[in-house]
Amino acid sequence: MRPAMNVSRETLERLEIYASLLEKWNPKINLVSKASLEHLWERHIRDSIQVAQAIHHPVKHWVDLGSGGGFPGLVVALMASDIGVDQVTLIESDQRKCAFLRTVLRETSVSGEVIQERIEIAPPQSANVLSARALTDLSGLLGFAMRHLAEGGICLFPKGVNWEKEVEAAREEWQFSVEAVPSQIEAGAAILRIGEISRV
Repeated sequence: MRPAMNVSRETLERLEIYASLLEKWNPKINLVSKASLEHLWERHIRDSIQVAQAIHHPVKHWVDLGSGGGFPGLVVALMASDIGVDQVTLIESDQRKCAFLRTVLRETSVSGEVIQERIEIAPPQSANVLSARALTDLSGLLGFAMRHLAEGGICLFPKGVNWEKEVEAAREEWQFSVEAVPSQIEAGAAILRIGEISRV
């Protein structure tokens, strides 16, 4: 069952198109696990909405790394007109997942760029906001951020209950500012709002 969403009616309609396309494509290309598909709205869509809302808007350029099935980047694109995001870029290396992402953008009449490329090879994006969900550990994400984040930009990385250990481990290689925004979906989890990144 779909929980209440704090979005406009137009955005909700776009999210419903997205959900129905994901359910249709998922058996062929495994965009989300079969078990989590039952909790699509809560576990994936609402989780992505809270990432989209964890930053001051407006945002000139939002870049999502390893977009996969579109969480959170595609949800951000579908909400962009509500939250004041000018441009959304999704980077995904898998051709079939890129086809899915482009299909959702087309079917919802939403603009967004899909780059089919490995993150470390894709042209630097100069993102004002950089997001990634369930991609790699924090140290790896900060390496990607050095390539794709604009000066003064912010990273939004949702992390599970062990986020503090990831922050501690990342500090061995990196200096950064971090603010943990508590997750509304999973107790103990957090969205890490990270900036001022440099190597130790």
